Amino acid sequence: MNEHPPVDGVTHSVVKANGIDIHVARAGEGSGPPVVLLHGWPEFWYVYHKLVPRLSDRFDLIMPDLRGFGATEKPYAGRSDQNTAQVMAEDLLALADQLGLERFGLVSHDVGSLISQVAARLAPAHIDGLFFFNCVHPGIGRRWAEPEHLAEIWYQSFNQKPWAAELVGSSREACRIYFASMLAHWAKDDHAFDADLEIFVDNFMAPGNLQGGFNWYVSAHAARMAVMKGEAPSLPPIDLPTHVLWGRHDPVIKAEWTDNIGESFRDIIVEIAEDAGHFVHYEAPDLAAKRIAAFFGRPT
Repeated sequence: MNEHPPVDGVTHSVVKANGIDIHVARAGEGSGPPVVLLHGWPEFWYVYHKLVPRLSDRFDLIMPDLRGFGATEKPYAGRSDQNTAQVMAEDLLALADQLGLERFGLVSHDVGSLISQVAARLAPAHIDGLFFFNCVHPGIGRRWAEPEHLAEIWYQSFNQKPWAAELVGSSREACRIYFASMLAHWAKDDHAFDADLEIFVDNFMAPGNLQGGFNWYVSAHAARMAVMKGEAPSLPPIDLPTHVLWGRHDPVIKAEWTDNIGESFRDIIVEIAEDAGHFVHYEAPDLAAKRIAAFFGRPT
């Protein structure tokens, strides 16, 4: 994108880290401890914009676009299986190093939650704590592919098709239909994203952004299949303090899947956001900001 959506107090920069140019949106620099916020799909940094006026007076909010997403570099020509959680966790840690962050809080959602877990295992000494919205975790297991849930995960296979980006990007209207239906279905309120829909369409119509995001699903396919088959490697629980705020009405990453999340995190608090779906940070920003502030020690 040539221009970033305007958000009061947000500045933009490009940081070379782990061999790529990473776009960073930032707010509140110097106002408090650093907190990095990682988005999911179909998202980019802007999905966190409602948290900026609620938190930037107490935290240095760092909101990068993930590899292949938003205004961050797309280092692969076309379809690629190299956009893994491991690589993007290495991006995150390299970015933190370039920004001079010795320690930072980590907030994440959806795809970002998987990246955060890898980063927490690679460099726990650099992370003050993990705050998740609707966290993808190993304990979901075979439930991803239960018959009644297959209708909710069709997009994970669709996005891997070699023609998917061409089809969705064939026109602005096609792109709008795809993402409007996704955002509406995953949110509790069908109209939650109406005000920002065109900004999301602008983002995904930018050159490379559709395939850049779809490459996450290409790259995650083998790991996803292993989880569904019950063949994922068993890992010890993460020791970092963890808080999960999970939307009750998420149809794709279900709130009831919190039942065994404690097997993956040794020190965890689980809370349900009763009035939100998949995008708690966007749908319920007051609650999200309040819980983040309390977790990282700067409550209102």
